[in-house]
Amino acid sequence: MKTEWTADQIQSLLERQKAFFRSNVTLDVNWRLTQLKNLKKAVTQFQPKIEAALAADLGRSPTEAYFSDIGSSLVEINEAIHGLKRWAKPETHFSGLMCFPSIITKVYKMPFGNTLIISPYNFPILLSLAALTASLAGGNTAVIKASSKSPACTAVLQELIASVFPSEYVTVVDGGHDTADLLLGARFDKIFYTGSSEVASHVLSLAAGNLTPVALELGGETGNWCVIRADADLKDAARKIAFFKLCNSGQICININQVAVAEEIADVFLSELKMAFEKQIGKAPLQNKEYPHLITPAAFDKCRNKADTYKDRILFGGHGDSTTLRFEPTIIFPVSIEEDIVRHELFSPLLPVVPFPDREIDRVLDTIAAREHGLALYLFTKDIVWAKRVMSSQQYGGGCINEVCLQLMAKNVPFNGTGHSGMGAYHGEWGFREFTHPSTVLIGSNHGNLSLREHPYSGKKNVYKKHLIQWLER
Repeated sequence: MKTEWTADQIQSLLERQKAFFRSNVTLDVNWRLTQLKNLKKAVTQFQPKIEAALAADLGRSPTEAYFSDIGSSLVEINEAIHGLKRWAKPETHFSGLMCFPSIITKVYKMPFGNTLIISPYNFPILLSLAALTASLAGGNTAVIKASSKSPACTAVLQELIASVFPSEYVTVVDGGHDTADLLLGARFDKIFYTGSSEVASHVLSLAAGNLTPVALELGGETGNWCVIRADADLKDAARKIAFFKLCNSGQICININQVAVAEEIADVFLSELKMAFEKQIGKAPLQNKEYPHLITPAAFDKCRNKADTYKDRILFGGHGDSTTLRFEPTIIFPVSIEEDIVRHELFSPLLPVVPFPDREIDRVLDTIAAREHGLALYLFTKDIVWAKRVMSSQQYGGGCINEVCLQLMAKNVPFNGTGHSGMGAYHGEWGFREFTHPSTVLIGSNHGNLSLREHPYSGKKNVYKKHLIQWLER
């Protein structure tokens, strides 16, 4: 595995990819479909190696590895294979009377060219291959900068990609922040970054030097809220929330960062949540080999230190094992909506719970709305009319009513954030759109051209031009 890249090496790689793109081979939709089918086959063949790498980097069980990364990647590739010909078909439009007699206009879906994909450690396979699928479907070349925090997965990605594609078409680059900065300083045509809001600002600043368009998929600076009303099905809510916080040990961009629960039912909900955690992961989660661990010692220490700050309010969990990097799912209650722990993304199994009088739900929502926009919002209630009204008025990336996380897996819909949780969208056709730009081409006519647009505009013979233009453009 290569660990050090120089600016000259990166520029050489980019020049080779530019030359490959200029050969126009990627413009052929059937050729793109072949590449996507080859990628799908490789993912299937590499399944055992991917499972082993996810276990090494994150402590994932084979089932969670397949559900979260491998199977989800295959779903993304399949959707592109099935939809690409329809997505890529040029659109035909009526040009309008002002353009007569040139009445036909085409819109071509053109690739950007050479794309840079910067993927994170928490879902190192899925969040690399999903963006890659969209890029290849769009007819681009790609360089994937994989995370240095998940070295086993980066190594497998490098092997997988090299087994399918020549480096002038797709390649995986390892290394740390210095390598990422060298890549960001190069002249790519599109950048797709998944990670934190803090780093995203840095990505945008470097991309601005080349006026490179950027898509950002971020976790949200102040975290994703889950609101539980007094009328909610508490057993169902607890079961789903427990599953979500256990998945990848909370290291998920759309995970629930904090819960706001109606104080009238808070005790019952907390009791149900404790039972749900124990039922799913056992009473000794630190010894459960199916329970994922935090990515690095630094991430573990950050989680433990935050838990220690609130140790007097820990109702469940609160312990970790620095040798395995596992930290128990941890309920912290009660927490004020103004406290520091609910103002920042935690990216861990810590779960602060904020009680509120159910009648004051509007105040809670106003507070959430006043902070940076989250990537997700989750509501549990039997009042679906109210829930739909909230979902259609708040600012956030996506979310669920009486469910968690599945907005990420729904087909034919976009995945995206807004504000500090991101810009741009992908998955399915939305990913194809993100990695292409529409080019409008009017097809001119040699016959029947009107002289309305041409000088002269004055004089008795030409006074009709303005009146006719006003009529046509009314």
